Amino acid sequence: MYIQMTDGVPPPPEQSSLDHRIDDLDRQKEIDDWLPITSSRNAKWWYSTFHNVTAMVGAGVLGLPYSMAQLGWGPGITVLILSWVITLYTLWQMVEMHEMVPGKRFDRYHELGQFAFGERLGLYIIVPQQIVVEVGVCIVYMVTGGQSLKKFHELVCQDCSPIRLSFFVMIFASSHFVLSHLPNFNSISGVSLVAAVMSLSYSTIAWTTTAAKGVQEDVQYGYKSGTPSSTVLSFFTGLGGIAFAYAGHNVVLEIQATIPSTPNKPSKGPMWRGVVVAYVVVALCYFPVALVGYGVFGNAVLDNVLMSLETPVWTIAAANLFVVMHVIGSYQIFAMPVFDMVETFLVKKLNFKPSTILRFIVRNVYVALTMFIAIMIPFFGGLLAFFGGFAFAPTTYFLPCIMWLIIYKPKRFSLSWWTNWVCIVLGVILMILSSIGGLRQIIIQSKDYTFFS
Repeated sequence: MYIQMTDGVPPPPEQSSLDHRIDDLDRQKEIDDWLPITSSRNAKWWYSTFHNVTAMVGAGVLGLPYSMAQLGWGPGITVLILSWVITLYTLWQMVEMHEMVPGKRFDRYHELGQFAFGERLGLYIIVPQQIVVEVGVCIVYMVTGGQSLKKFHELVCQDCSPIRLSFFVMIFASSHFVLSHLPNFNSISGVSLVAAVMSLSYSTIAWTTTAAKGVQEDVQYGYKSGTPSSTVLSFFTGLGGIAFAYAGHNVVLEIQATIPSTPNKPSKGPMWRGVVVAYVVVALCYFPVALVGYGVFGNAVLDNVLMSLETPVWTIAAANLFVVMHVIGSYQIFAMPVFDMVETFLVKKLNFKPSTILRFIVRNVYVALTMFIAIMIPFFGGLLAFFGGFAFAPTTYFLPCIMWLIIYKPKRFSLSWWTNWVCIVLGVILMILSSIGGLRQIIIQSKDYTFFS
C-alpha cells in the first residue's frame, strides 16, 4: 500500500534541487572539457617559455629600428629598457594573481578583471580591450605574413612577374584554415615551439646581417619629419611601436591555465620559471635588432627592418621565411583566446551544443574575417602604433597594476604602492600619445593606397 501511495509522487524539493545542480555541474564539466583554454592542464614549465616567446616576439621586433628612428637614441633606449622592466613586473603580477583565491583559478584575463572590478564592470573593461588586442594582432600578423612571403618570392625569383600583396596574404591565411582547428593551447605547443625558435633565428639574422652591412655612408640620426608638429606625432608613433612589441600579457593567464596546479605545487612556480627564460630570449631578440638596425640605417630604416635588407639574398630570403613560420604560431596563440570567448558565448549563453561543426564554422569565419581586413588595410607601421597604444598599453602596462592595488591594497606610499602608480601613469601617457601617432600614420599611408592592392 505504501509503495502504491508514493508511486508517481514527485521527489522532495531538496532532492529535485540537488539533481538540478548535479546536472548543471555535469554540463559545466562537459563544456570546460571542450573549451580551448580549460580542456587540457598538463603543460610543462617550458611550454610557458615558448608560448610567451611566440606571443611576444613577432611583428613588433621587426618594427623596433623604425620606432627607434622616430624616438632618437636617448628616448628610444630609455623607452625600450623601461618597457622591458615594467612589462616583466606586470607579468609577474598576473602570474601571482592567477591563483590568489584558494581553490580557484582565473583562467582568463576577463575573469581576473571581474574579480577586481565586479562581474559586469570587469567584463566591460577587459573584454573589449582584449578582443581589440587579439584580433588586432591577428590582422597585423596576416599583413606581416603576406609581406614576408612577398619579399621571399621577390628575392628567390627576381625575374618573376610581381604578384599583389593581397594574394600573399591569402596564401598565408590558408595555413590557418587548417591549424585553427587544433582544439586547445596544448595541441598547438609544437607549432609554438617552432615559432619560438624561428623568432630567435630571424632576429639574429636581422641584426647580424645588418651589422655586417655596416653603417651607411649617408646615415642620419636626426628626426626625419620636416615640421615640429610632424616630428612630435612621429615620436608618438614610435612609442606605439614599442608598446606593440610587448603584447604577451593578453594571453598569459590563458597560458598559465594549461599548467597543472596543486596546493603544494601551484602553477605560478613553473609559469614564472618559463616567463623568466622567455624574457631573456626577448631581450636577446629586441635589443640587438633595435640598436643595430637604427645604428646602420638611421632614420632611413623601413618600418620592417628586413625590407631594408637586400643582400645576401639567400640569408634575407631565409629570414623572411622564418618570419612567416613564426607569425603562423603567433597568430594561433592570439586566436585561441578569441575562439574560447566565442565558443563559450555560443555554448553557455546561446545553448549551442559543443560540436566539431560549431567549432569548424566559428574558426573558419574568424580566419576569413582577419584575412579580409588585412587585405583591405595593410598599413604595417601605423597598425603597430595604433593597436600598441589603444589596447596593448592598458592590458600590458597598467591594468595589472590597477587590479593589484584593488585586490591587495598595499599600504599607501609603500614601495609597492609607488611602483604601481608610476607604472599606471607611464602606461596612460603611452596609451594616449601612441594612439594619436598611430592613427595619424594610418591616415597618411591611406592617401597613397588603393584597397585590395
